[in-house]
Amino acid sequence: MEVVAVQRGATALTGPCSRIPAENADFVRQILDRVGDKWSLMVIATLRGGLMRYTELLQAIPGISQRMLSRTLAQLHQDGLITRTAYAEVPPRVEYELSPMGDSLHAIVASLIDWAISHHDEIRHHRDELDGG
Repeated sequence: MEVVAVQRGATALTGPCSRIPAENADFVRQILDRVGDKWSLMVIATLRGGLMRYTELLQAIPGISQRMLSRTLAQLHQDGLITRTAYAEVPPRVEYELSPMGDSLHAIVASLIDWAISHHDEIRHHRDELDGG
């Protein structure tokens, strides 16, 4: 991968941001925003088990609303991270699955979720300390 230094004023960026070509910076930030969203992370992690229907996803992801699940699935499908297969049946049946690109993201997502699970008590303690609790 070619490294391109993006400059702000007279100072060149260093670190991982320096690898983002200036003409792609906005789109790269959009991608990070999408895949870093809490509901996207949970959907990707949940779909690792294979094909799932909407209702199964809704039951498997604590706290997600129907509206947010629908929106998240549509966005992940639009980006090519999941596949959506609709069957012409009554009632209609729709199944979701990770695409190969979505599957390649799963290990990263699972690691981030594991990290949050492992450190939630410590983070809660620090928040409480700063809030005077």
